[in-house]
Amino acid sequence: MNFVLYYFIILPISYLPYFFLYRLSDFVSFVLNNVLKYRKTVIINNLSNSFPNKNISEIEILTKKFYSHLSDLIIEALKGFTISDKNIRDRVVCENINLLEELSNKSFILMGGHYNNWELSGQALPIYFKHDMYGIYKPLKNKFFDKKIKISRSKFGLKMVPMKFTKRIFLKDESQPKVILLGSDQGPSNIKNAYWTNFLNQDTAFLQGAEKYAKEFNWPVIYGTALKYKRGYYKIKFNIISYNPRDTKDGEIIKKFSSLLEDDINNSPEFWLWSHRRWKRKRKLNNSL
Repeated sequence: MNFVLYYFIILPISYLPYFFLYRLSDFVSFVLNNVLKYRKTVIINNLSNSFPNKNISEIEILTKKFYSHLSDLIIEALKGFTISDKNIRDRVVCENINLLEELSNKSFILMGGHYNNWELSGQALPIYFKHDMYGIYKPLKNKFFDKKIKISRSKFGLKMVPMKFTKRIFLKDESQPKVILLGSDQGPSNIKNAYWTNFLNQDTAFLQGAEKYAKEFNWPVIYGTALKYKRGYYKIKFNIISYNPRDTKDGEIIKKFSSLLEDDINNSPEFWLWSHRRWKRKRKLNNSL
């Protein structure tokens, strides 16, 4: 079944021109929103709690826009299996990479969130850097699709590393500068060691992995985000979080990351992953800030 799905459905769709793909995306958006109502309660609750000053009509508009964005993500992910070098260079550009000139021979951590098209951005980034670039991910249980998605993500040079092997990359060949991509906006499975802060008007737990590794190895930390300026076209923008993590206070890196991500979300809310049950875990009363 996996073989049939990939070779007879996914790949043929992937080879379609963008004009047809986005018509398909419009149809998928309608189905998700109006027929399947995919995680609609979760989406509306997340939006309502994050933007308490917006009325029901505004939340409904954002919900519809999010489904359109989610459908584009799905279609663009399928296109990622066959996208060419020229095509991805046209569709994903780095806006202010000169900001990172002094890191041209240094390893650093690139923190990002599930905002806009993180998949396409991750595919494209190695094109613009001389560094070895590593993406940390959680392998799928389905071995067939885990392998196919890993190949797709790696086609332009990104090296995919299972989460449990993260530290090995920090220790690997220190003479070669590296960039480690860490998606840092998902909720931790274990909140015991989470960092808590106010994010989108809610008490929110954040993973501490990026800050932990940054301080242990004193690698600079950069925030990267993708900004959609036209359907299917993105600009990656960078911000400095810290050049010297060991000089920062506990939680400072995570707080800066969450603040930058929050600014992006407030600017264009529909482009974040609202279907994720981000606030399902609550802080226990005896936990401190």
